[in-house]
Amino acid sequence: MADDIRAEVRALEGLDLEGLRAEWRRRFGAPPRLRSSDLLARLLAWRIQEAWFGGLSPETLKLLGQRGAAGGPDLKPGMRLEREWRGQLQTVDVVEQGFRWEGRIYPSLSKVAFAITGVKWNGPRFFGLRDKGADK
Repeated sequence: MADDIRAEVRALEGLDLEGLRAEWRRRFGAPPRLRSSDLLARLLAWRIQEAWFGGLSPETLKLLGQRGAAGGPDLKPGMRLEREWRGQLQTVDVVEQGFRWEGRIYPSLSKVAFAITGVKWNGPRFFGLRDKGADK
């Protein structure tokens, strides 16, 4: 059985994006709207294995559905985050509407990090709330 599953997943390796979409359609119906063949191949491999072994347990699904289950802390209004960036201390206040930085409200820490740096960052990682390896 394990060899059968391995063979099914390995067969995905040679497929391009359209081939992966066709395989998804054959097995599961309309494929997700992804432009990354790598990501689609990983999702398809997961779904194949899920079909053989079953999905996540109800307990795991419950944990994933809880707020903060992605690994970051549960930030509450009134908290303050600080990060030094290029020699200047950046201070962000957690407010009911999101995050306040320099008088403006942002919906996410990632948007704040972008405003500070000019490049896309994972906000919790930028502010030291998540290990560098946690996003991988």
